[in-house]
Amino acid sequence: MNDNAEEARNDNPKEKRRHRWRGIVGVSVARLWNRPTRTSSSRILTSITVVALTIALLLCITGVALALADGGPMLEDDADAQIAPEGSGSLSAVDGVESPRIGESNERAAAIRSEAGIDHASPVLVEPTKFETSDGGSETVLLVGVVPDEESRTVAGLSTDGLEPGDDHYADGSYDGPTQRQLVLSPAAADRLEASDGDERIVSSGQTDTEMPPLTVSDVDDAAGAYEDSDAPIALVHLSELQTFSGASDDELADSVLVWGDSEATATAAGEAYPDATVESNQGGDPSALFDDGLAFATSAIALLIGVTICASFVATTMGMAVDQDRRTLAILQTIGVPLSGRMAVVATSTVVATLCGAVLGISLGVAGIFALNAVAGATVASGTVAMAHPVFVPYALAVALVAGLLAMPYPLLIASRTNVLAEVGR
Repeated sequence: MNDNAEEARNDNPKEKRRHRWRGIVGVSVARLWNRPTRTSSSRILTSITVVALTIALLLCITGVALALADGGPMLEDDADAQIAPEGSGSLSAVDGVESPRIGESNERAAAIRSEAGIDHASPVLVEPTKFETSDGGSETVLLVGVVPDEESRTVAGLSTDGLEPGDDHYADGSYDGPTQRQLVLSPAAADRLEASDGDERIVSSGQTDTEMPPLTVSDVDDAAGAYEDSDAPIALVHLSELQTFSGASDDELADSVLVWGDSEATATAAGEAYPDATVESNQGGDPSALFDDGLAFATSAIALLIGVTICASFVATTMGMAVDQDRRTLAILQTIGVPLSGRMAVVATSTVVATLCGAVLGISLGVAGIFALNAVAGATVASGTVAMAHPVFVPYALAVALVAGLLAMPYPLLIASRTNVLAEVGR
């Protein structure tokens, strides 16, 4: 009975092919393992190391490009998604030109907050505003209007802890509710206005003739992540008060809407509220943003080209040398009846496996390198995220290594095909 089953399996072409490939892969892996562990040869280890370092460098550069495309440290907030009008950019400079805005922001943000899985949603309005200083002068500060809640949030690099929760002045769209008149300053804004906790500052001019009551500094956020070492003077105020002062209350205008909550829920709610706007996820950066930023895309593309070239060159060289040194093993395989296609498959599989091993090691080094870059940059020249990691980096690195291995394959295959049994036996 067992003999009949064995004969049936042997007569099955698919089973024969599967059994043959299992043997080829087994021989390839065993050959690859034996060379660095049981002989003095360092060529395989050199190939794996070079691939690992190249992949690690590729991921680090791509992480920097992703952070660049995502807006970099100048747009630091802890929201899970951002809704912005088509064609809008990041926060403009203090003297910059006004960017496109979205309407009905207060009403639609309230609708988003009512959805399941949403923790909070706040429109964000940015207005360059002149303040009177203590010596009678005038200084410009970038006012950022937000709707705070009971939780601590980060908007434009500043904590909302210094603002009372809610936005009472909005009053369901009538804009006649009580004002809080609170102001949270970044260190640069505090220096420019020469203000500290409890000080009052008067707005000297804005976009309309509406007068804004004096604002009281409720907090100077010394831990402001995005602007701690920046010359950009930023201040947080309640949204409706800034809308009234700037003339944006008529259409409830805002530059963007920030959403906190479950990733799927935020994307769904944001898309339903603003179907024609751009919804960007802030969870670790969106790789698709690379295609929207020319500099970031060029940087990542050049890194990809260089990475594939270096990997393919070193793998071809080292694996070719390894095959040349291992001609006797190939001659033995030919002697015992392994056809040329089988011997070529052994060499090809060994090359791909070695490259993928280097890629796996390179992924670990690359992620560690991204964390190291952020740590070093944060301690020296920057105060935000300068490089981002993303789960898509794993298949990306493996695909790059696989392409490099395929490009490197012809050279070791050529050497293997020229192996002569009689010459190797004589040697």
